Amino acid sequence: MDTVPRRAGHAPPPAPTEQLERVRLYDQAFASDPAWAYARMREYGEAVPVELAPGVPATLIIGYEAALEVLRDPVTFPKDPRQWQRHIPPDCPVLPLMMYRPNCMYTDDPVHTRLRQAVTHALDLIDPSSLREQVGDIAEELIAGFAAAGEADLLAQFARPLPLLLFNRLLGCPPALSERLARGYKGIFDGVDAEKANAELTRGVAELIALKRRRPGQDLTSQILADPAGLSDEEALHQVLLLMGAGAEPQQNLIANGVHLLLASEEVAGDVWGGNLLIEDALDELLWTDPPIANFGFTYPRHDVEFRGTILPAHQPVVIGYSAANTDPYTTAGSRVGNRAHLAWGAGPHGCPAKRPALLIATVAIEKLLDGLPGLRLAFPRGEATWRPGPFHRALTALPVRFTPAAAGRHRYGVPRNLG
Repeated sequence: MDTVPRRAGHAPPPAPTEQLERVRLYDQAFASDPAWAYARMREYGEAVPVELAPGVPATLIIGYEAALEVLRDPVTFPKDPRQWQRHIPPDCPVLPLMMYRPNCMYTDDPVHTRLRQAVTHALDLIDPSSLREQVGDIAEELIAGFAAAGEADLLAQFARPLPLLLFNRLLGCPPALSERLARGYKGIFDGVDAEKANAELTRGVAELIALKRRRPGQDLTSQILADPAGLSDEEALHQVLLLMGAGAEPQQNLIANGVHLLLASEEVAGDVWGGNLLIEDALDELLWTDPPIANFGFTYPRHDVEFRGTILPAHQPVVIGYSAANTDPYTTAGSRVGNRAHLAWGAGPHGCPAKRPALLIATVAIEKLLDGLPGLRLAFPRGEATWRPGPFHRALTALPVRFTPAAAGRHRYGVPRNLG
């Protein structure tokens, strides 16, 4: 049973906010060692002033109980960012991920419930057995493409293309269009040409919506369009954008970071190979300590809010530090094996509706890697992974590995190119 951590002690009293220098979440120093940054932040309490991009202030919630309090109170902490974004320049690198969209992430009730139901109805139609088979087929095909080489970059050659190929099928998205969308999502998570990347994403999904209006099929996009909620094309576009976003960057990072954990941690690797730990449980350990989306869950209080000794300014973002909250030293979770009380999927009415298929996809993908690549090991010293900067994700720049070469295989699906 998943258990909510209990308070094991009391956090030190927060320092006055005006005395604190905002922590920059977007630079390489933070990406290289976020655990050190979170430890430093804890000296000032559970709500810490940060900067998401140059000149973009926010408050990061880093305590577990504090995060749950925010996530479960959509009245005090609404999701609509429109008042905030009125004062944000259009070329701000974090705006595409934080701006208002008529989807179930950035709306409040009653609109939120209506849009979320259309998404959950579509996701409920995914058959786990069929999904497992599809992921396995794609994984084996990708592995066959590099198994003879004895080395690979598992991020570029496996973790990145696998969700793309899978969502081509699930969303009924033509491959060429899917590649454009994947590049767009990488751009907005990295904050590089984010305004241009966002425009390309919107155009691409609009093309997909138009295609499925003309020729509906047995796919998630068509199901959303046909839902009894009667979504407009614009509403459908933004639900599909949300699903594509959740299936691109976070999914590839969950796979890549999961493989990295297995290869970099002797303890975890020993438990997995010894049969004492399932891949799914190893991923839960990762979701506790180093989730692929580290900071997200934006909310925008409509007025100043006094919160645990800190004033949260009206219309300024409050961001949930999933990684920091999960590792809050003032709580204790007991054993984490099989415990899914972590906040990697969010919580409350806006919790991730796709967590079960996401975990299944990553589990099957990693199982296929371990089965198909004997002698799999990192091609760099442990502890020397490099991480992409960005305030929201926890993402490797590459995952080079070596293994025992195998005979080359045939290709059925093709591997997307130019996604780096």
